[in-house]
Amino acid sequence: MIYFDNAATSKPYVEAVEAFVDVNKNNFGNPISNHGYGRKAERILEKSRESMLNLLSLSSSFNLLFTSGASESNNIAIKGIAKKYKNRGNKIISSIAEHSSVINTLEKLKEEGFEVIYLPINALGYVDPKDLEKAIDDKTILVSIMSSNNEIGSISPLDEYSKIIKKYPKCFFHSDITQSLGKIKMDYGCCDLLSFSSHKFGGVKGTGGLVFKKNISFEPIENGGEQEYGFRPGTVNVAGIKAMEVALKKSLSNLDDNLSKISKLNLLLRGFLENNPQFAVNSPLNSNPYIFSFSTLKKKASVVVEALSNKEIYVSSVSACNSKKEPFSYVVYALTNDKEISANTIRVSFSPESSEEEVNEFVNALKQIIVEVKDR
Repeated sequence: MIYFDNAATSKPYVEAVEAFVDVNKNNFGNPISNHGYGRKAERILEKSRESMLNLLSLSSSFNLLFTSGASESNNIAIKGIAKKYKNRGNKIISSIAEHSSVINTLEKLKEEGFEVIYLPINALGYVDPKDLEKAIDDKTILVSIMSSNNEIGSISPLDEYSKIIKKYPKCFFHSDITQSLGKIKMDYGCCDLLSFSSHKFGGVKGTGGLVFKKNISFEPIENGGEQEYGFRPGTVNVAGIKAMEVALKKSLSNLDDNLSKISKLNLLLRGFLENNPQFAVNSPLNSNPYIFSFSTLKKKASVVVEALSNKEIYVSSVSACNSKKEPFSYVVYALTNDKEISANTIRVSFSPESSEEEVNEFVNALKQIIVEVKDR
């Protein structure tokens, strides 16, 4: 098969799976149990926490809260900050092209009386820093803008946003870095809070993290025990976290080589699609090369995706978190303002295992399917 849906989930590294199995077999104790076997699990947990912060060069001034994934991390960050610091102000700024776990969380806060501003994206797929500068004020307590878009791959200038936000000391800066972590270079220290999921960079599903500055507190969104600084109750998934540490270490150590390889695959695919009148390319140049979005101009994208699936070539039509309910890509619509293009998007997302041969096979299959499928 050819698997080009890595933005939805990636194949876990063999080393990550081995680490997951090893901890479950040999160190399965509860890390908060008050006995030697529990303390052994706790040591594994804390070593993974320390290692991951060191890998991100954030060990001195940040904490790492372990979660089930980026969606939970986004909820904790956004709701937790909003409710804890609402005495400072009630304004939150975000982007119209954020992941659904951010937008749906913000919509819930709107119902509670918070003012939420969704900034537009420009032709390059990210929020213009000038728009952020115009929108932010002394009542703003949080800005949440993702690092790399999960549908079109556009990369936000987080460092420029950070400079603007730092002028407002009562405001925190949060970014969902799920599609960036382990894939592209970035300065992790320019934000106050960072959300991510393990299964996007070779870890196992059900684990993720929220990195946050040590001076930040949250209003817990769930109640229970005192695990994870008291902000996130529930028995911690030590095996999954150890696997996540292993995957992050491998991803970051191979980042440059993988990025060079994936960039070539992206350009190969872009070259074919830009020169074919059947397609419109959505992903701007200089986007995250791991993610490539295009639209079918005469065919129904869902039919093309199904035909590719029948050939064991797996891509997606919209974000996995929206694919069951959204009739079109709201991200591509924010970029193009074209409903037809937005309703017929296809997303190809690569992994370090992707190859030039697979891209060529995908292109050949796409050529054949476009001939066979009826116009919409």
